Amino acid sequence: MSDQPVSTNESESESQDQIASVFLDGEFMNREDARLSAFDAGIQHGVGLFETLSATSSIDGIVVHDLDAHLDRLQASAAKLGLSDEIKTGPLGEAITETVRRARYKNTRVRLTITGGDLNLLQTHGRSNHRPTVLIAAQPATEYPDEMFDKGVMVTLGSARVNPLDPTAGHKTLNYWWRLRELQDAASKGAGESIIFSVSNHLASGCVSNLFVVDGGHLITPIAQGEEEEVVGVETAQGVMPSPVLPGIMRMRVIEHAKKLGIKTTKRMMTIDDLLDAEEVFLTNSSWGVLPVVKVEAEVIGSGSPGEVTKKLRAAVAG
Repeated sequence: MSDQPVSTNESESESQDQIASVFLDGEFMNREDARLSAFDAGIQHGVGLFETLSATSSIDGIVVHDLDAHLDRLQASAAKLGLSDEIKTGPLGEAITETVRRARYKNTRVRLTITGGDLNLLQTHGRSNHRPTVLIAAQPATEYPDEMFDKGVMVTLGSARVNPLDPTAGHKTLNYWWRLRELQDAASKGAGESIIFSVSNHLASGCVSNLFVVDGGHLITPIAQGEEEEVVGVETAQGVMPSPVLPGIMRMRVIEHAKKLGIKTTKRMMTIDDLLDAEEVFLTNSSWGVLPVVKVEAEVIGSGSPGEVTKKLRAAVAG
């Protein structure tokens, strides 16, 4: 751990632009010097994947939360989508930890981006061992108001639809523009998130989160990409529509903690009625953990306050 002082808020961070808080293709640098080629496939065609992680620093050391899980997911997506089958999670993890150490924030938001680099998909068909661009950026973690978690948030119903037949659906690709537009629209209505459906009008997720509902004291969540065989069986899954839902890391942690607490979790196709008739609703991602939802537009969920199951799981993942 560095003996340099740890920044505790964003105002302090504004004077730290010269800190080496960026790792780009093997070199640490400050944010002003971080540049990508105009011909990078991420810029030219949006070819790339990313992960958003959180980290904490103290005198005891640095903890990058769920580092292995994030890197394993990225590695699997890179191989499946043909971005690269040569991504090494060990060196990547070391680079992330060192970037956090150099940034010197107490609570850090880490963005890992892997783009196609010099990849030309029209000329390099079948070649997956090219050199991608690796970018790691460390920033102060977003500070969310306590009221979001104490009172819960309202969500909207998005107009965009995810397509199960899109081979990139269910992976954390750079194609986030449409999701951000949905978030902007939700924010303009005073909402904290927007719920996205599939083209078959089944519930998928939030724009930047996974979705859970509580019914009869147990959890229900949409099937995520890669879980089809687990849910319906190997033989049956061959004829089942693939899921367009990202297998979220915090979603996985919530399911693990629910099992420890004796709370059953069911993964299945879900409809709008499952959402509106739920006793509790919450959203998960690596930035906010568990976020209670108390209204879906004009419809109040349950009692209109964060429920007991949601509170228990929020406490479990935070502890």
